[in-house]
Amino acid sequence: MAPYMRLRQICLVAPQLAPVVADIAEIMGLSVCYRDGNVAKYGLENALLPVDTILLEVVAPFKDGTTAGRFIEKTGGRGGYMAIFCCNDPDERGRNANAMGVRTANVIDHAPYHGVQLHPRDCRAAFIEFNHTEGSDDILGAYPPAGPDWQKYIRKDVTQALTTVEMQSPDPQELAAHWGRIIGIPPNAGAELKLPNATFRFVEGASEIMSALEFRVTDPASLLHVAKARGLAVAGHEFLLGGVTFRVG
Repeated sequence: MAPYMRLRQICLVAPQLAPVVADIAEIMGLSVCYRDGNVAKYGLENALLPVDTILLEVVAPFKDGTTAGRFIEKTGGRGGYMAIFCCNDPDERGRNANAMGVRTANVIDHAPYHGVQLHPRDCRAAFIEFNHTEGSDDILGAYPPAGPDWQKYIRKDVTQALTTVEMQSPDPQELAAHWGRIIGIPPNAGAELKLPNATFRFVEGASEIMSALEFRVTDPASLLHVAKARGLAVAGHEFLLGGVTFRVG
C-alpha cells in the first residue's frame, strides 16, 4: 500500500467551549457535526465542525487538572492544541517517533478507529496524533471521532477550505525538520511541509506554537465584517479566535 498521509483534524483549546464554537460557526459559516461524549473522561467537552474534509475541533476543560487546562495556563491560551493526521499505519509512525526520542502519550483503540498520540513536549509546538479507520481510506468515509454522519454537515457557502497551518518557532527551519521527520514528509526550502490536502508553514516567532490557520473563503470582506460585528479585533485579513489567528483570503 502506498504511504498515505492527510491532515484530518486541527484541535483548538478554549477556557469555555460555547462562545468560541458559536463565533467560529457564525463567522466562518460552519456547522457543528458532533460533540463527543468520550472526551469527558479526560475532563473535557468538545465540538467538531467540518471545513470540507478537515475537522476543526474545539475542546474546553470542565474540571481542574486536565492536560488542556495546563496547556491554557502554560501558553496563556495562545496557540493551537493538536494536529491530527490520518495515515496507513499509526503504530509505525509512533515507532518511528519513539526511535527519534518522541514519546507516545496515549493510544486510542476504539475499533474501527486506532490512534496514537505523541507527547507534546517532544513534538514541540503542539500535540501530534496519527490515526487510521479500518476500511475507510476515502477521506469522505467513516471517521468515528466526528460522529456517524459528519459529511452531511459540510458547508462551503462561506468557507471553502483550510489551506495552511502556520507554526512559529525561534528556529523555524529546525522545527520544520523535526516535524517533517515525525510525519515522514521532508520540508521544502521555504520551511513548509506539503501534504496532499494542506500545508504546514513554519515561520519565525518568539515561542514554539501553532500560531495561525489560513482559510480560502468566498467573500473575505463580508466574513471580516461578521467578525467585527461579533466584537473581534480584525486587523487586515485576520483576527484572533480560539487561541490562534484566523487568516482569510
